[in-house]
Amino acid sequence: MAPLVVVSGPSGVGKTTVVEQLLRFTDLPLRRAITATTRAPRPGEQPEIDYHFWSRERFEEEIAADRVLEYATVFGTDLYGTPRSEVEPHRAAGTGVILVIDVQGAARVRELCGRDCLTVFVTPPDFAELETRLRGRGDLTEDRVARRLATAREELARSSEFDFVIVNADLGRAVRELDGLIRGRFTPGGKACTTN
Repeated sequence: MAPLVVVSGPSGVGKTTVVEQLLRFTDLPLRRAITATTRAPRPGEQPEIDYHFWSRERFEEEIAADRVLEYATVFGTDLYGTPRSEVEPHRAAGTGVILVIDVQGAARVRELCGRDCLTVFVTPPDFAELETRLRGRGDLTEDRVARRLATAREELARSSEFDFVIVNADLGRAVRELDGLIRGRFTPGGKACTTN
């Protein structure tokens, strides 16, 4: 089985951007698992590319059928999760899979995999920068910004649960650090998590 990599961190920290940049330049056989969510698409997001946009009923059916590897209710409203079809067949074929998920989802993957998957927490250089990034999105109400910042404080306190922490102060450096960590998992004898 090819490696399973979990990249997590608070909303607005840039974890998806770091992973997307990595996938553009790395020569490793890697892909990002596309997450399913019950939230509505944001402007510019494309179904089946950015997210699988499912109804709550569909999401609950997938959970009941054990076709979701991990899932969580995020910000008290929307379900997010990783379909098994985004992970298991690709790893079996030799392609490493990166999960860009929240701290709750990362904890669930650790329950399934023990310490045999690589877990990386992406943190902002400081909390003020995280707030600036969230507000800069322009698509969140003040109430949602406040809720995300409160959640971010809780998530940042859990960074020690992860194998590695990357500070996303400089995008290029953060990408290189993640690439180096993942390369270690592709070496002969490296452990790989099984999710069955």
